[in-house]
Amino acid sequence: MSQRPFHPTFLRGLLAAPLLALSLLAAPPQAAAQAAPAAGTAATQPAAADGSDAATARPALPAAQAAPRKAGEENPYGFKAMWEHGDLVSRGTLFILLIMSATSWYVIVTKLLEQRRVHGHAQLVQADFWRQGDLRGATKALPDASVFRYVAESGLVAQQQYEGPLTQQVDRNSWLSQSVLQAIDAVGDRLQGGLAVLATVGSTAPFVGLFGTVWGIYHALTAIGLAGQASIDKVAGPVGEALIMTAIGLAAAVPAVLGYNWLVRRNKVALDEVRDFGTQLHTALLGGKPAITLEA
Repeated sequence: MSQRPFHPTFLRGLLAAPLLALSLLAAPPQAAAQAAPAAGTAATQPAAADGSDAATARPALPAAQAAPRKAGEENPYGFKAMWEHGDLVSRGTLFILLIMSATSWYVIVTKLLEQRRVHGHAQLVQADFWRQGDLRGATKALPDASVFRYVAESGLVAQQQYEGPLTQQVDRNSWLSQSVLQAIDAVGDRLQGGLAVLATVGSTAPFVGLFGTVWGIYHALTAIGLAGQASIDKVAGPVGEALIMTAIGLAAAVPAVLGYNWLVRRNKVALDEVRDFGTQLHTALLGGKPAITLEA
């Protein structure tokens, strides 16, 4: 059986393979990375029919690159796209989260203004109330919306009621003390109003956002099942919707929790100022001097 002579191109390939390997080992990483695709192209390129050199073969085409998104182009997976392409459940969940967030911020702002007003009235009482010669006149001098005026008027009403025949069997000190304490408790309930909303939002908003996340993942799995393949264009929208729901849920819950703890601490300070005023008022109603006397 006669042996076929080696083709010249085949001999050149055998000689070029060790030289190419040595050059890849000795070259820097970037040069090696650039030489590797060229070597693969030269190895797979068939020899020309007329025995010409493989260097004249057609070069490989560069890989296709995705065109970057323009600066003014809208994000197809953003908040606006989620609202436009979302169903009734996703829109309803988003609307609930926005309502919860807006309500919590409203409560935080209004309670801060109310506590600031109470603190300002407390400074006014300490500076001018006990300098008056008449308790009734000092009470009328206070602002109408002041909680200190409400406590003072409750004490004056209790003093008038004690002069009736039905209250003669009750100790005067106990009657006035109970009336002032009831007024202070009413002020405390007023200061606590709205904090339950913050507690509710802080505890439920993450779970509402989690529901939106689960619904978005459900849409992503449905898109995969309908398409028959897990392509990024099929799942990017639903997964983006799920992440946005999670972010909005956290954005609604975190301020509510922080605002609740902060307002509770400030309410304690404001209520202590009201209690101090109630103690002084109770002493003044009994006919004695206030517990804290001010310099003339």
